[in-house]
Amino acid sequence: MPSEFKNKVYFLINKKLYFTLVFSCILFFSNTIIASKSKILTVSNDIVPKDTIYINTLNSKAKRLRFYNSDSLLILANKALKLSEELEYTYGISNALLHTANYYSDAGNSKKANILYNKALLESKKINDSHLQLSIMNNFAQSHYYFGDYASSLAIYLEGVELAEKNNNNRMLSVMNENIANLYSAQKDYDQALLFLKKSLKLNLTLKNDFNSAKTLCNYAYLQSEIGNINNAMFNINKSISIFEEYNNIRWIAKSYRVKGDIYLKQKKYEWAIRWYDQSFHLYDQIKNNRDKLNLLSGLAYAHFGNKNTDTAELYALTAYENAKELNSIKNIESAADILYKINKHKKDFEKSLYFHELYEKVTDSLSRNENKRSLLMLQTKIERDKQKETKEVKDKLENAKLRSAIYIGTSILVIWAIITFMMSRSRKAHKKLNTELQLKQVVLENREEELQEINETKDKLFSIIAHDLRGPIGALLDVLKMMKSGDLAITEFRDFVPKLIKDVDHISFTLNNLLSWGQTQMNGATTNTTLAELNTLAENNINLLAETAKKKNITLINEIPDNTIIFSDPNQIDIVIRNIISNALKFTPKGGKITIDAQEKYQFIEVTIKDTGIGMSEEDLSKVFAPNQSHTTFGTDNEKGTGLGISLSKEMVENNGGNLWAKSKLGKGTIFYFTVPKGEDNYQYTL
Repeated sequence: MPSEFKNKVYFLINKKLYFTLVFSCILFFSNTIIASKSKILTVSNDIVPKDTIYINTLNSKAKRLRFYNSDSLLILANKALKLSEELEYTYGISNALLHTANYYSDAGNSKKANILYNKALLESKKINDSHLQLSIMNNFAQSHYYFGDYASSLAIYLEGVELAEKNNNNRMLSVMNENIANLYSAQKDYDQALLFLKKSLKLNLTLKNDFNSAKTLCNYAYLQSEIGNINNAMFNINKSISIFEEYNNIRWIAKSYRVKGDIYLKQKKYEWAIRWYDQSFHLYDQIKNNRDKLNLLSGLAYAHFGNKNTDTAELYALTAYENAKELNSIKNIESAADILYKINKHKKDFEKSLYFHELYEKVTDSLSRNENKRSLLMLQTKIERDKQKETKEVKDKLENAKLRSAIYIGTSILVIWAIITFMMSRSRKAHKKLNTELQLKQVVLENREEELQEINETKDKLFSIIAHDLRGPIGALLDVLKMMKSGDLAITEFRDFVPKLIKDVDHISFTLNNLLSWGQTQMNGATTNTTLAELNTLAENNINLLAETAKKKNITLINEIPDNTIIFSDPNQIDIVIRNIISNALKFTPKGGKITIDAQEKYQFIEVTIKDTGIGMSEEDLSKVFAPNQSHTTFGTDNEKGTGLGISLSKEMVENNGGNLWAKSKLGKGTIFYFTVPKGEDNYQYTL
């Protein structure tokens, strides 16, 4: 913390004993030393009394030092916690735990931060201090947001909104609404974000607090720039900057300068963007807020690259990349990888360019899947919150109905017994009707929740396979073709990619066939057409089909199924089953191995065995292969890819044909898959 930076010191002066006043003066003097020399604060127990005023002052200083001297913050918070526990001072304990949690959250330790936030929240509930409770909830929710747990963040904010409304705390209500808007903005749900930001702006007007209004306007300006309303964004950011400068709040001045740089960057006015980014960077050097600075570093990299300052852009981009990895910020890793890919492509360093492009695609793919899950979790959180509200409203109605019934009964006693009997009867009917309606609504909600969960599981699985197993190879093929078209890749270099591209296309084809078959079974669109079929022919066709793959790994395929082995099943489905199991065996059998297919009669069934000399599986992995509603996949001996659908699809198809599928395996000893199908009579005509 630079010596010229001024901390505003606030402390309490009460009407206690004279020595308390002297003690407060000592604390003021010690705080001045901290601000001027940037040293970690230490306090002697011998000269300061252990009372609540001292503890509150320690916590107050810890709060102010959060973005300026985190080491001092931790020392002060630990000191306040220790003294508060000795005095059993719950308010001090809760505050100290909050500041300690903030320290670990800012350092990227989400696990420890969450534990401390929970403890702080529990302590604040003991003394029923709603303002302290709201402050803890706001910081707790922000921590979840920083680490990407949007659903937990939203749940805490919604609970905080209810508490703030109940206690008429409009300031915290404004803060909660603004932070909920930031959640939706991160999900690119700008309509919802605008809705909550407007609520916050309206509340700020009633509070007549310029500084809080400026915070909201800063976030509002960023949101407007994301939507494309540049003029509106520029007007609001200039307005917020003038207020922050008036209050001389370094942290928010730095952030507003960065947002203004973002607005110029979207207009491709790179020199102006750099000018505002540089001013923001200078201010961030005075404070310790690595999260906000990450966005600034990426912005500087983009702006300098747009301004053709390639070396400077690369320096900022690499710094952003390293810091993002340190704080585990996936979103900032994505933006850093994107600009590094563009910089290295411009420098014709295609090896680095390809590395960062693949990293960008991988992180984007991960964020895409995570954001889908987060959106669903946020929706589920909101539904559960609305459901709780609805249940509470119904309960309130029931309580009101009971109260009215009691009043009616008391009044009726004074009139006549007949009216009493009538009112009691009507009350019971109303109560019964409300209970019936509540039970019906509960059943409907439970049914809908089950349906939504099943649909989400199918959708998530489809999205995961399409995004991960199809999008990756197709994207790689498209990138190579683009590089060839643009002249970045010579024809001779293109030939080196051909074997991998052929392998990727084969993988896509096989995956699509399985995906379509599985999709039909999940959507109840596949029918089983049983007929007589010759099992040996089905096996031989698949051996011929997969012979090329086996040849590449020098694996021997042996068909020992007796001739004229007749089954009564859907030949197309059994064909898919055999192909999937053999493909799976090829994937996990090393070069020079052997795969044997055999069959024998077992009562009214034919039991088929497909045995390989592969790497085998542990009991745990084998249980995962057959786990319901799951797909388990790993890379093969030659890094072959899979979707995890093959065995799951085969099991469904075998069971649709009246049989069973199971497996035995040992690590290093290979795997044997068994499945049964109904036996056919060989004296009937059969078809394939």
